[in-house]
Amino acid sequence: MPLPFLTADRAFEAADELALPFDDRDHWRRPYRPGPWRVAVAALVLLLASYVLFAAVIIALTASPSEAGVILGIAAVVILCALRLLRMGVWVSARGLRRVGFLFTRTVPWDEVVAVRTVQQPVRWLGLPRTVQGQALVLVRKGRTPQDVPSLLTTHDIDFVARASAFDRAADSIEVWSDEYRRS
Repeated sequence: MPLPFLTADRAFEAADELALPFDDRDHWRRPYRPGPWRVAVAALVLLLASYVLFAAVIIALTASPSEAGVILGIAAVVILCALRLLRMGVWVSARGLRRVGFLFTRTVPWDEVVAVRTVQQPVRWLGLPRTVQGQALVLVRKGRTPQDVPSLLTTHDIDFVARASAFDRAADSIEVWSDEYRRS
């Protein structure tokens, strides 16, 4: 029995990332996969959480249960941070465009969206203060200038650093979905 998902030499198919036609339009979906850097950081955070959970078990066996409960709470917070890190990104549905950050989530209904387009501009490298020249997917809203809204995606995000073709596919699909949802 062939297992194509386990082979490393199979060709990438662009159809893998397209939404299926029978998918519900009201469900929020991310039009791209999380990048390898984001997944690696989340995996390291979860590894740290496993050590903290192991420490909670040792403390529960040797010390008081209240101290173990505190360490268990810290482990739960670390796990929630890793899950939130994996959830970050741009999501779309028939209701609007949602930008999920680590602490805040902002949703813009399609009625307020004028355009979603890719522009060449200085972008932040991995979210740090250092800027480099790159491309950004920006949202133009009614009554606001593009400078008022932070870019949705950039070529130097944690999801797209060193993956320009993945950025192009994600930006194109968000632009197409924006055009489709604004018309309907």
